[in-house]
Amino acid sequence: MTQVDMLDLPAGTGPDGQPAERTPDRRRSVAAKVRSERERLTSTSGSRHAFDHELLRSYALNRASAAPAVATLAVLIAAATTLWTPLAVAGAWLAGALAGQTLVYAAARRFLRHGEEDADARRWSGRFATAEALNALAWGVIAFALAGQHEASSVMALFVMLVGVAIAAMLTASAPAAVVAATLPIAGMVSGAYAFEDGPGAKAVVAMTVAAEIYFLLLSRKLYRNTLEALEFRAEKDALIGELEQAKANSDEARRRAEEANLAKSRFLATMSHELRTPLNAILGFSEVMKAEVFGAHAVPTYKEYAGDIHQSGQHLLELINEILDLSRIEAGRYEMHEESVRLAHVVEDCHHLLKLRAKNRGVVIRELYQHGLPPLWADERALRQITLNLLSNAIKFTPPGGVVTLKVGWTASGGQYLSVSDTGPGIPENEIPTVLASFGQGTLAIKTAEQGAGLGLPIVKGLVDLHGGGFALNSTLREGTEVIVTLPASRVMDALPPLRRTEAEAERRASPPEARRAG
Repeated sequence: MTQVDMLDLPAGTGPDGQPAERTPDRRRSVAAKVRSERERLTSTSGSRHAFDHELLRSYALNRASAAPAVATLAVLIAAATTLWTPLAVAGAWLAGALAGQTLVYAAARRFLRHGEEDADARRWSGRFATAEALNALAWGVIAFALAGQHEASSVMALFVMLVGVAIAAMLTASAPAAVVAATLPIAGMVSGAYAFEDGPGAKAVVAMTVAAEIYFLLLSRKLYRNTLEALEFRAEKDALIGELEQAKANSDEARRRAEEANLAKSRFLATMSHELRTPLNAILGFSEVMKAEVFGAHAVPTYKEYAGDIHQSGQHLLELINEILDLSRIEAGRYEMHEESVRLAHVVEDCHHLLKLRAKNRGVVIRELYQHGLPPLWADERALRQITLNLLSNAIKFTPPGGVVTLKVGWTASGGQYLSVSDTGPGIPENEIPTVLASFGQGTLAIKTAEQGAGLGLPIVKGLVDLHGGGFALNSTLREGTEVIVTLPASRVMDALPPLRRTEAEAERRASPPEARRAG
């Protein structure tokens, strides 16, 4: 392609006229085809070079395993031919057939012993073809012994030809050169023995021999292609398994390193509690003193405002550090659970009172829907409070003025208890839900709002719920709102203990006067 032609190509088009983004894929495809054709052309059988040795091995295994059966068949044929030929002739043919079979068997066994070290497939293919040709000549000699005998001898000659050609075609199908060498001499000798005889029987033998030779050559070709396809499929499967194992090993190693790095990070943050909080407490304390002008008024009023800003920023930073430390403890498995009897509805109501003023200032109404008579839970009260505060503060934060936040507490279908926090805010796009559930993940709405936060509220809630063996679900619809449902399993519900049953003797003893009980 000339430079002028390349200048006439539309934008985003590669030199070959294909889209630019598809050019690398096309190049890889062309390279793979060229490599495959090169391997096919350098192969002795027209297949991939890597399969030539495997095909010869299949041939050798077939010949070696079938040698006893073929020798037994030769003995039976020799015994049957004694009906039309002298015993000496039948014995001589049997000796020649067994010698040819021994030659083929020896070549196959030698390949199986030393073929792995000798990769010259062309030389081994020639050896096998020579051995098969000699074996076929020895096998086909019987046709000349049977020719000119009784009419039934032509049937025997046809039978010997069919058996010999069929066995050779089946056993040598994986070596095309050996197929021709093993079948063509037998068919040629039978056809030659009966070609110059008169009578319909002789002509039928010649016609059947030619047709059988063509049929079995085509059949062996089909078997060869099937064997080659099976080897290709197996090679592709092995390559795919190898790639999958390598990818899995790489993935496992990357995951192990990521887990180690994450665990090291979590352990580091979990041990930094004292070192991070101590200076922050000092900053908060001194800034609060300066803001309140405990030791006298500031000479410049701006200093008071600066002190207030320092105190507010310190509180925000302390809250952020507390969230990071809580999440790191959960991830590192170092969060200590202090389980006790807790009523979920009371915890939710207390959190509602804590955030009622914030909701009022934002013009948000909070509604409560609690089922009555809920038994207490065996759970960590601090964790339940943090779960409720995080969910409720998020709902208030992202609900516009005039919106409604609904708190629900009740039974689950499995006998547990649930907490639901729903709002009438703008909602979360479905593709952003995994992002907001990830650590430090924030949706587009959170990024645009002034109160962004650190993106740790929901991950902390999910981690605390998991520690209780509960469930977490977030459902959101754009322009309708968001609902978060936290469920606690039935195993954490503390049912009321049944009253103790007193025996009649104990009841009479308790009903008797104190003097009688002391006397007793």
